[in-house]
Amino acid sequence: HGTHHGSSHAMRDIRSRENGASNSQQGISLLDVEGGNSPGYSAKMYAKPSQMAGMSGAALLGGLGLAGPGPGLSGGRARGFHVHMEQLVLLAKRNLQGSDKSNPALLTVCVAGAIFLIACRVSVVVAFVLLCCFASFLFATWLATWVLEKDEGTPEMREISDAIRQGADGFFKVQYGLIGKLSFGCAAVIFVIYFFRALTARQVAAGFTPTSFAVLTTIAFALGASMSALSGYVGMWVSVRANVRVAGAARRGAREPLLVALRAGGFAAILVVASATAGVASLYAVFSWLYLVGANTDATAISSVDIPLLLVGYGFGASFVALFAQLGGGIFTKAADVGADLVGKVEAGIPEDDPRNPAVIADLVGDNVGDCSARGADLFESIAAEIISAMILGGSMARKVGLPETTTAGFIVFPLVVHALDCFVSAVGILSVTDKGVRDDNKTEDPYQVLKRGYHVSLGLSVLTFFLASRCLLAVPDAPNAWFHFFGCGVIGMACAYAFVFIAQYYTDYKYPPVRQI
Repeated sequence: HGTHHGSSHAMRDIRSRENGASNSQQGISLLDVEGGNSPGYSAKMYAKPSQMAGMSGAALLGGLGLAGPGPGLSGGRARGFHVHMEQLVLLAKRNLQGSDKSNPALLTVCVAGAIFLIACRVSVVVAFVLLCCFASFLFATWLATWVLEKDEGTPEMREISDAIRQGADGFFKVQYGLIGKLSFGCAAVIFVIYFFRALTARQVAAGFTPTSFAVLTTIAFALGASMSALSGYVGMWVSVRANVRVAGAARRGAREPLLVALRAGGFAAILVVASATAGVASLYAVFSWLYLVGANTDATAISSVDIPLLLVGYGFGASFVALFAQLGGGIFTKAADVGADLVGKVEAGIPEDDPRNPAVIADLVGDNVGDCSARGADLFESIAAEIISAMILGGSMARKVGLPETTTAGFIVFPLVVHALDCFVSAVGILSVTDKGVRDDNKTEDPYQVLKRGYHVSLGLSVLTFFLASRCLLAVPDAPNAWFHFFGCGVIGMACAYAFVFIAQYYTDYKYPPVRQI
């Protein structure tokens, strides 16, 4: 009877939400978190945990505040959203309570599906970004499968590779275990700082409270730190398994090991870019949905410009992990390198990089955890911070010149679209490098030239996709040529990046005078 009573209340709450008002009298209100007393806001009622176990899917939706039409949705589309969300909630419930409890993949799919549905309600562009990221994950999985299908070489190769892999795993557990503990303390400090931080008059009028700002920023920090650590682990995981496969492929020629190394690196790179972009896009969609961005036309309501300010914690969490990963991995690999040289070459007379010297194994472990794992976390941090800062700058500029909300949203999500398209052009560039190399054993092929051909493919597609993104998202009726000026800025940036390829080659390649003179 109690379960039926709770479900009936939740169902009445669903019907009342579809009519534009909430009559629920049960559950926990997030008025304090969401600034529910501000103009244009209504209470969101959430079910008590003790009630959720016996609720139906529809009742769970009502208790979680997921029912009812969202911003810009008609009744039919809102009901479709409700049906899909109900199915995801029921799957998650079975996963946590039923026979599927041991399957984390199903719960991950449920969470990802719920975020995607929320993104569809907030912005079609954000939903497109998440789809691109999902496709990138699938492509990265295919790259990893392709690399791992290659043989691991001779037993001697596998013996050395296993030692490096074990050392890298041990280092990662110790280092990231400490980083995790420090992250909890830093998250608590961030919560306290933001809780006592003074809000601007506009933020107060829009409905922000110190509690909501502190909670959401701390959540963003935790997610950014977790995703950065995951990126570092992925970089290390693929490197310690690809190294021996590259060595094994080198016994058969020059083009195959180049392809194995490129696709192994491409796996980590695309996964890092897609993870950073998907994390920011997901937080932007969820926070916009929670604050009903676009649904309230009141002048003091929260707009899309205010949401990126809540994402700063995501970038800081990524930076926090990357800082310790770079320092720890870098110091470790340099210490092992110097130690191996001193003991091996100076004292014992063992050649450099000889596996009989244990310090050589430690040095190679450092190369994987410092140059691969830490580099993955560092790239994740750089990309996340770049996206968030560009979103804040784009939104602030659009607000400064008085652009309407629909046009302002394009300036805010533009960095997300650019990085989602980055994954696409990078994937095409990676696939453009094939195993059809020089077949004549008497001829050699410059691997740098092979890689640059793939780079040229990606560069050409980058110009094209950047042009389309600028035209679709940055076009302003009052300034019809402004989008092309933004596109021109992007082309200058690409030209500088392309120039660095040749500058680096000139000063580091043995073919050119600077290296020959040395």
